[in-house]
Amino acid sequence: MKFSVDGWDPGYGQAFDVDELADTVAQVDATIEVSTANWAPLAPVAGLPTPSAVLFVDGVRRIDARVWIDDGTSGGERAVVGICASYAAGAVCCCGQGAHTLSGEVRRGLFTTAASATHIHTEAAWFTLHRLLGNGPSPTAQALSNALQRALADLELTAAVHARAAAATHGVGEDDLVVVDGPLHGRAQLPRTIGYVKTHHAQYLPADLNAVVAALRTGQRTPVFVIGTGWERYSWYLRLPALAGGPWTGIVRIEAPPLLDLTEVVTLANMTQLLLGRFASVEYKDGRAPQNLFPIAGLERDLRHQLGDAALVYRALRSSSVATR
Repeated sequence: MKFSVDGWDPGYGQAFDVDELADTVAQVDATIEVSTANWAPLAPVAGLPTPSAVLFVDGVRRIDARVWIDDGTSGGERAVVGICASYAAGAVCCCGQGAHTLSGEVRRGLFTTAASATHIHTEAAWFTLHRLLGNGPSPTAQALSNALQRALADLELTAAVHARAAAATHGVGEDDLVVVDGPLHGRAQLPRTIGYVKTHHAQYLPADLNAVVAALRTGQRTPVFVIGTGWERYSWYLRLPALAGGPWTGIVRIEAPPLLDLTEVVTLANMTQLLLGRFASVEYKDGRAPQNLFPIAGLERDLRHQLGDAALVYRALRSSSVATR
C-alpha cells in the first residue's frame, strides 16, 4: 500500500478536502489568459524584477467571553446574547533591512443586538460597543462572529495603510507588494496588493481544470481566471515548496484586484511564482506548513501576545459583571 501523510496539522482542520468543497455559485471565467483547452501548469518566468519590499498583513481574534445583557427596552427583562472579543492586526516588512514588524494595534469590542448595551469598562480593558441592527437570516452566533470578522477586516485595512506609510520612512519605494492573509474582499482598493488564501472552502473550477491544479509542481501556477460573486477578482493557484503529500499539498490561491488590466495581472502572477516560495514554512516549525508563510506565522504569534492574558481579561469581565448587579 502506498500512502502519504499531509503535513498540515489536523488540529487546524483541513487545508483542502475535495469531498467537502462546496460548489460555488460564482461566475468563473477560466479563459482570460489561455483557453480551457490549453490549461496546463505554467513554469516560472526567469528574470522578472521583484519588489523592493514585501509587506505581510494579518490579524488575529479571540472570544474573551459570552455575555448576557438584560435588555429591558421592550417593557420587561429580556436576556440578549453578546460576545466580548479582542482582536489585533499588524504587518511585517521584508526588505533589504531584514524582516521587522511595522505596526500592531489591539482593539476590544462588545458585539450584540441589545438596544440597552453600552461600552464595558474593566480593570484590564475597555470593550467598545458594536451594536448589530439585527441578525437577518443568520443565527445569532454566526451574526456576532461575522460582525467581529468585519471589525477585524477593517483593522487589517488600517494596518496595511499604516505599514505602507511606515515602510516609506526607511527607503521602501513605490514598488513594494502587500500580501494580505485571506481573501482580498474589502481590501481591493489598496494598490499593489494581493490576497493570500491558504485554505480552500469552495470549488471554483470544473473537475478537468482542478486536475491541472493537482498536477502543479513546485513553483508552477495555473493560468489566471476571474471569479465573480457580487464582486470580481482575478485569481490563480500556485504550489509552494513542500514535502510529498496529497495532490493539493502546498497549494495556495492568490487573488488580485479587478481594476488591473490582464497584462498587469499576468506579470503579478509570474512574480508570485518567484517570490512567495522564499517565505514558505517547513513542517518542523509550523503545523500549517508550507502555506502559513514564515512572516505571517511570526506576526500571528506577536499579535496573540499583544492580546494579553486571556484568563486575566476573563476575570476582569466577571468582576465587572458582578459590580453591575
